[in-house]
Amino acid sequence: MASERLVVLSDMWGAKKGMWITSYLAYLQQYYDIEYYDIQQLANIDILINTEKNIHSEFVNGGIDAAVANLVKKETKPAHYLAFSTGGTIAWKANLKGVPMKSLYAVSATRLRKEVERVDCNVQMLYGGKDLYKPSSNWSEAIGVRPEIIENFGHKMYSDQKIIQKVCQDLLGQVIAKKPQPRVEKVSVLNKKIS
Repeated sequence: MASERLVVLSDMWGAKKGMWITSYLAYLQQYYDIEYYDIQQLANIDILINTEKNIHSEFVNGGIDAAVANLVKKETKPAHYLAFSTGGTIAWKANLKGVPMKSLYAVSATRLRKEVERVDCNVQMLYGGKDLYKPSSNWSEAIGVRPEIIENFGHKMYSDQKIIQKVCQDLLGQVIAKKPQPRVEKVSVLNKKIS
């Protein structure tokens, strides 16, 4: 049986501060055929001073659109998507531009609160209760997606081992076929009178 494809989109730091991503890949590669994208590379961002402010500015000022355009060119077959922070926004916008998705699991996705159209796939969203970028309940109702909120976590919760395990278990639940239970046939027992 062929593995399901899983496209993974990094957060804005990409591989530069993404050692946590190896934990996801280690769990998931047994069950998925994985394609990983460093979204800085996908957005053609190459800056000398890698501060959060500089990287964020690059993404907001054209980087997100460039990454979406590149993803539209690269990904033409339906796949499952796992995306973190800004990667979640890129995946969402790419689906709206035609990238076929079986599902989207967006963790701490930023800027989705600005979207007015829902993606065309099964979507699961996960946010920390302390994440300043999580969408409002009004947005969730309007768009038709209810995010799962995990209290006491902030925006970068996706690098926490407990969250890594939770997300991986959720994703593996989609692909691991449940072992078929042995079929039990009902046997009717006839009580015969002995005379």
